[in-house]
Amino acid sequence: MWSANNQGICWWFLPKLTRYSLTLLLSVVLLSDAVGATPRNRGLQIAQQPETTQENATRAAAERVTQEGKQFYQQGTAESLRQAIEKWQEALKLWQQFDDKRREAETLNNIGKVYDDLGEKPEALKYYNQALPILRAVGDKGMEATTLNNIASVYGSLGKNQEALQYLNQALPISRTVGDRRVEAVTLSYIGIVYCGSGEKQEALKYLNQALSISHAVGDRGEEASTLINIGRVYSGLGEKQEALKYLNQALTILRTAGDRKVEARTLNDIGLVYSLSGEQQEALKYYNQALPIIRAVGERRREATILSNIGAVYNYFLGEKQEGLKYYNQALTILRTVGDRQEEAKMLFHMGLLEHSRGNLQQAQTHIQAAIEIFEDLRAKITNEELRASYVASVRRYYEFNTYLLMELQKKTYK
Repeated sequence: MWSANNQGICWWFLPKLTRYSLTLLLSVVLLSDAVGATPRNRGLQIAQQPETTQENATRAAAERVTQEGKQFYQQGTAESLRQAIEKWQEALKLWQQFDDKRREAETLNNIGKVYDDLGEKPEALKYYNQALPILRAVGDKGMEATTLNNIASVYGSLGKNQEALQYLNQALPISRTVGDRRVEAVTLSYIGIVYCGSGEKQEALKYLNQALSISHAVGDRGEEASTLINIGRVYSGLGEKQEALKYLNQALTILRTAGDRKVEARTLNDIGLVYSLSGEQQEALKYYNQALPIIRAVGERRREATILSNIGAVYNYFLGEKQEGLKYYNQALTILRTVGDRQEEAKMLFHMGLLEHSRGNLQQAQTHIQAAIEIFEDLRAKITNEELRASYVASVRRYYEFNTYLLMELQKKTYK
């Protein structure tokens, strides 16, 4: 009843990896460009309406706390992410006071991104949805498309694929109208990923191949590599191992040439997943173990947790080395708690519960799953939208079912 087949366990963390590669491309626009956004437009405003001394002071203060928030964000711990939110909340009030609508919207997007990283998806949606009407009012179509993509990514992570597509289908014509081919390519890629998640693999390939053509044409090597990776993942899902490896290895060549160590590590992880799905566990471990030191060197801790989890899964589910699997799971769990990703922490606890159950440790298994449920209950309590709440509860139903099963087994054991 609670065993995991190859596809279920190996791809458990994959939606997060896939989504991350795309939302990272979008969110970097917000985080890295925040200080110097729309300088041409701002220059015109300043020329027409010279700032007073007080306005200069307000702008300087807003810039300072925006930068401080970015520094906290880059540290990547649970505590520093909360501190980033505090700084950007402070910046938000200053931009509102200064009446700089674009910077207000950018700050709202940044706050949404942090909540997204923390696994607090409804809170992320709240901030993205606040940014959207502001961007429409000021006519910033490019940032509007990016925000629509960010909203779609949250709905996708909640398993609400139709809602995700609605937002992506709004973003696509906007990016085409403004001629932003890079955002168009990202949007097409994400549409492909949503179709893949819905089981429509051929439709997914259609959109991903459109994205690939654009990325190649505009010379965006990073997005080209990301799209190759996602095409490889779709072929892997279709069981076409060689085709999957062909695309992943093309991406790997681009990334190594460009010196992009972060995405190189993720690609090595994906190649490991393909081998694991094909039953070649030693080959999978070889690639995971290549990815691990690279991801540690670049300090991307969430992805480190993913790779550790996948190594743990190989040992646990496929090689039957439970203690070795638990060692890697515990390393992943420690990192997830450090970076504050509560949703992934709960998923990790679930796998640890499955492992302990397979060893006959019912009480330990129930302790893990109970801890996971407490996290989900806390996250669910923050969802005010009834439809989202119902969708969220449905997505975590198996945790409650597993807990009920364990409690029944423990009760049987007690009365024997």
